Amino acid sequence: MTYTAAVSGATGYAGGEVLRLLCGHPDIEITTVAAHSSAGRRLGELQPHLHALADRTVVDTTAENLAGHDVVFLALPHGQSAAVAAALPEGTVVVDAGADHRLTSASAWEKFYGTEHAGTWPYGLPELVTDPRGGKQREALRGATRIAVPGCYPTGSLLALAPALAAGLVAPQDLVVVSASGTSGAGKAAKPHLLGAETMGGMSPYGVGGGHRHTPEIEQGLAAAGGQDVTLSFTPTLAPMPRGILTTATAVLRLGIDDARVREVYDAAYGDEPFVHVLPEGQWPTTKSVQASNHVALQLAVDHHAGRLVVSTVLDNLTKGTAGAAVQSLNLALGLPETTGLTGQGIAP
Repeated sequence: MTYTAAVSGATGYAGGEVLRLLCGHPDIEITTVAAHSSAGRRLGELQPHLHALADRTVVDTTAENLAGHDVVFLALPHGQSAAVAAALPEGTVVVDAGADHRLTSASAWEKFYGTEHAGTWPYGLPELVTDPRGGKQREALRGATRIAVPGCYPTGSLLALAPALAAGLVAPQDLVVVSASGTSGAGKAAKPHLLGAETMGGMSPYGVGGGHRHTPEIEQGLAAAGGQDVTLSFTPTLAPMPRGILTTATAVLRLGIDDARVREVYDAAYGDEPFVHVLPEGQWPTTKSVQASNHVALQLAVDHHAGRLVVSTVLDNLTKGTAGAAVQSLNLALGLPETTGLTGQGIAP
């Protein structure tokens, strides 16, 4: 069976990445590409790498243009997806790459985003350990008609620490996550501080002191995994590369937990996962190894001097961090093999 799909926000980085992956998906037919300000233009002008879709005309993002499809992807700015989704039929599978439906707490949404909470949809990170019994998020995605794609920073952070919290390896307080992201994470709109002359050869932190919008999303997932509230310090940094995220997460290790036990827990959590790879001891992850792929590479160590677990993850923020997670979750929702359309490897050099 072939499913028809519309992609809204098709001219941005996230929407373009969704389209790139769907071009290689054997069960999806892209029938509509939509956006607001660029409606009426030829897609090839705006996404020149999408040769198979170059002659498509971008239509306006309206419920009328998006209705009638089996699947609708919304790659819109935060706060804009909810109204569009509400106007679509219940039977349509709607995949929201924005933040509108990720958080379960209305107060957290209003604090960090400043608008009314639109509700919560199933969270699109299939590999996520969701409770102390070791359950996984993919079960909530099977047959779903509404899917909230995770943020790119939360993806690496949650995969780094959720297994340790679920297994009781670390304390839920004093969790520290520092992530470095490529500039595409800020979107395609022109911003002076993201000019090449400003970013090349330098790094800078932002959203410091608990102010980044992904903080409550990370806390939400880690609290569920461990079955209790967590205390998190999250610091994002901007790295001089177009795509990729390197996350280093640390937590206080509980007494009596040794290196072998830590590796046993992570091997059990991810050993059968097609896209999350615990690297052999001594090999540390690099963002280049997962570029343009749906894969996550992970390594861990016990810092005996500080009594902390250290976990590093790498992913492509546009693929596994956004569009790849969207397609992977869609596959589960439609009853397709989870890896369909996502078997591409990383690129080198």
